[in-house]
Amino acid sequence: MEKRMGMIWWFLVYMGIATTCCFAGPKSSFDDNFSIMWSENHFKTSEDGQIWDLSLDNDTGCGFKTKQRYRFGWFSMKLKLVGGDSAGVVTAYYMCTEDGAGPTRDELDFEFLGNRSGEPYLIQTNIYKNGTGNREMRHQLWFDPTLDYHTYSILWNSHQIIFFVDRVPVRVFKNADYENDFFPNQKPMYLFSSIWNADDWATRGGLEKTDWKKAPFVSSYKDFTVDACQWKDPYPDCVSTTTEHWWDQYDAWHLTKDQKLDFAWVQRNLVIYDYCKDTKRFPKLPEECSLSPWD
Repeated sequence: MEKRMGMIWWFLVYMGIATTCCFAGPKSSFDDNFSIMWSENHFKTSEDGQIWDLSLDNDTGCGFKTKQRYRFGWFSMKLKLVGGDSAGVVTAYYMCTEDGAGPTRDELDFEFLGNRSGEPYLIQTNIYKNGTGNREMRHQLWFDPTLDYHTYSILWNSHQIIFFVDRVPVRVFKNADYENDFFPNQKPMYLFSSIWNADDWATRGGLEKTDWKKAPFVSSYKDFTVDACQWKDPYPDCVSTTTEHWWDQYDAWHLTKDQKLDFAWVQRNLVIYDYCKDTKRFPKLPEECSLSPWD
């Protein structure tokens, strides 16, 4: 019975029907969950406070972060990305242990790489453990993310990290059954988002520069949801796994049958770059590349 209830919870949350502890619903205000990191004059909200816009111009971009830190859980947000000619512009949506790019940080990244009008929008994901990243993957999207809001989510527990787009798993990063230096599972993280200029690398390796005549560039957000363990010093509940929450139970340690079908389709059709297949860059592949996402 307990196993069946766990499966039901996982299905309901996967379908967006149920959540549990520490839930920030779609009607939560920005100030309930976030604070502006810089350039408050580049941030605005809709009249009802439910849509949040970050803008980038030739002066600066803008960013925000959660007021809480979390260790393990489900993190989700709806984004509508910069439309038109957005070459050089990056919208970042990520989790990190600290504000800056510190030398020992853990980090889980969604980066949305701007494009020249009419070209495919790419997403880049990356994972850092103790300051070491270089675990990039790039995907095409199967829709235009500038026309409407789409949901981008991260499931993080001690067994796996899954990046979802509209509840389709696009990347699975597994933990090993031994202590290792690649899976971030010890440090709590904030959730961040920002928009910034990265025309030295973001579009065609830096060949396409930002056209500032098109500024301001705007990314929009709504419906933040989090079902996770809030970190509370000095002895947080999530200092170790408890399996009390759906995202920390057996059925969330692996892809479901339907998720495997979706993930296989993504692997066949949308992967542009996978560091685990880049033998030129890594003559000896990183050890986590030997772990199967299907297990």
